[in-house]
Amino acid sequence: MAINLANNNSLANITALPSSVSGGAMTLLATQTASGSSTISFTSGIDDTYDSYVFKFYDIHPATNNTKLQFQSSTNSGSSYGVTMTSTAFFATHSEDGGTSSLSYDANDDLAQSTSFMPLSFDGIGNANDDNLSGFLNLFSPSSTTFVKHFTGTTNATRINTGQSQNYSLESFAAGYFNTTSAVDAVQFKMASGNIDAGTIKLYGIKDS
Repeated sequence: MAINLANNNSLANITALPSSVSGGAMTLLATQTASGSSTISFTSGIDDTYDSYVFKFYDIHPATNNTKLQFQSSTNSGSSYGVTMTSTAFFATHSEDGGTSSLSYDANDDLAQSTSFMPLSFDGIGNANDDNLSGFLNLFSPSSTTFVKHFTGTTNATRINTGQSQNYSLESFAAGYFNTTSAVDAVQFKMASGNIDAGTIKLYGIKDS
C-alpha cells in the first residue's frame, strides 16, 4: 500500500476544501476601534448568512475608573436597543499578590425578563494606563424566527480593587437568551458609565456546515 506524504508545497497549493469537508471556519465581517466612544454598534452583517456570530474584544480600556462593559441587541437594525433577556452571571478573581481569590455567582448582574444592558464584566474595570478587558461573546442563530436567541460570553479584565494597592484578575462568565422570536440583527456595546476610551471589537461569522 502506498503512503502519500504531504509537504509544504502541496499544502500551499490547496485553493478550496473538498465538498465533504464540513465548515466551521470563522469569517471576519467587521472591525471597530474605539476612541472616546460612547457606544460601539454593529448594525449590519448579522443575518441568516451564518449560523452563529462571535464578537472578540481586544484591550478594551474604559475612560471612567471602576466601570463595566455591557451589551444589548436590536430587532430593528439598531433603531433601538432593549430586547427582553434572561441571563446568568458568575465570576472568578485572583489578586496580584496571590493572597485573595473567589468564585461567586453574581445576583446583582443577572437579568430576569429585563430590557437592560447585560454586563460582560462583573466588577469594575480599572482605567490605569495598563488596565483593560479582553474576551469574546457568542450569539447563536440570531436570525431564527422560531426560537429564542442564546448567548454566552467570557471576559478577563484588570479589576480595580478600591481602597487597596493591588488589582485583581477578574474572569467573568455570562450566559442567557434574548426572549424573542424576531430576528436579532444588531448589537451594541457600551460602558456602564463613561466612554470606551480605546480598544477593538471584531465581529466574525461561523457556518456550522
